[in-house]
Amino acid sequence: MRSIELLDETGPAVGRDPLLDASLGPALLERISRAGGPETLRIYRPRPTLGFSGRDAASPGIEQAVAAARAMGFVPVRRGPGGRAAAYHEGALCLDHVSSDALAAREEGGGTTGGPGEIRPRFVAFGELLVDALRSLGVAAELGPVPGEYCPGEFSINDGRGHKLVGTAQRLVRGGWLFGTVILVTDPEPVREVLIEVYHALGLDWDPATVGAVETTVPGVTVDIMKSAVLAAYAGLGRLVPGGVSDDVIELARSRFDRHRLPG
Repeated sequence: MRSIELLDETGPAVGRDPLLDASLGPALLERISRAGGPETLRIYRPRPTLGFSGRDAASPGIEQAVAAARAMGFVPVRRGPGGRAAAYHEGALCLDHVSSDALAAREEGGGTTGGPGEIRPRFVAFGELLVDALRSLGVAAELGPVPGEYCPGEFSINDGRGHKLVGTAQRLVRGGWLFGTVILVTDPEPVREVLIEVYHALGLDWDPATVGAVETTVPGVTVDIMKSAVLAAYAGLGRLVPGGVSDDVIELARSRFDRHRLPG
């Protein structure tokens, strides 16, 4: 039976280091791609964070965008997976799912989620899993982009009413992959407000009205309720085994900090 190590870090986000959060997913990917090890699902609640992609970091206006994020209480970091700038805070649920190619191929009986050739199928498979989790809470979730959304992607998840709820991204290295997810569960206004300033600085067109949250679609949904729905959906893939982040992975993540810092 497929076994997935679960790293549950959904306690209070107060005092968390956004730079460490941004570094841990890639550090887990580096470890598993080099040395193998258990397929891992890390789930956590972030502090207010503005995740810029490498493309953003190389764009004119990045320094002004970073300053705008800081001025509005969001810590700017350069995130691992690609895309465009995305904002999230304590009302979000973040996932880092990492696996080696060889492990994925063995567990899936032929590699239905492993390898560079499986990027699109992986987006679809995990996107549908997240759609099912949202629908179990009463959200009329759909897999697909919303015109004018922030951090646009073919496999965003929306509420069926023109609001983006979930963004996903992938990062591949030789021997492994990272599938990252951000679900905005509550309090979309700070996200909308900071992205207005950041996207203006980056010179990007978008529609602020597309920012949504699960709770505004189905009132009463909390981050803990969303977490339970997500873990129930992931349990359908195999057995979730509680684990913890080892000291060597923390050290590896800290050694990567410079890769995730931004100007200013």
